[in-house]
Amino acid sequence: MNYRLTFYLLLAGFVVLSCSSNNSNTGTATKQDQTNKEVPTESGKKSPDYAIKKVELNNPLDATMVEDGKGIAELKCTSCHSLEENRLVGPGWKGITTRRKPEWIMNMITNVDMMLAEDEEAQKLLEECLVRMPNQNISVADSRSILEFMRHNDGEN
Repeated sequence: MNYRLTFYLLLAGFVVLSCSSNNSNTGTATKQDQTNKEVPTESGKKSPDYAIKKVELNNPLDATMVEDGKGIAELKCTSCHSLEENRLVGPGWKGITTRRKPEWIMNMITNVDMMLAEDEEAQKLLEECLVRMPNQNISVADSRSILEFMRHNDGEN
């Protein structure tokens, strides 16, 4: 019983420390425009002006990107996200590429603070999971590889 309590206390401490990291991106990650322009959606509600606006998908999948994405995901993502549908700390990844646009996924990976502040779907996920996704300082190029791995995980060829 004490081991469980210790585990949860350590997990909570890790989450707090992860969330207190600075917000600067490293590598080739793009910096968000400080104006945070909003654009109207079909429903008439405002949505953020995402830093990543267009993603060119590979058809067929790029095997090198899939492997790179798998390695990055194993290092930075799978402690909180399952590759199946079940939720760990964050939501499971199975089917994510059929439910979300590639631009949304990459912005969530690279611009998590902006997404949680401004995107309604990201805010709903935060309410559901109750734990803020930490900024992992993942570059745009690395997030693209993670997206390719997610597509592979969802059965794309």
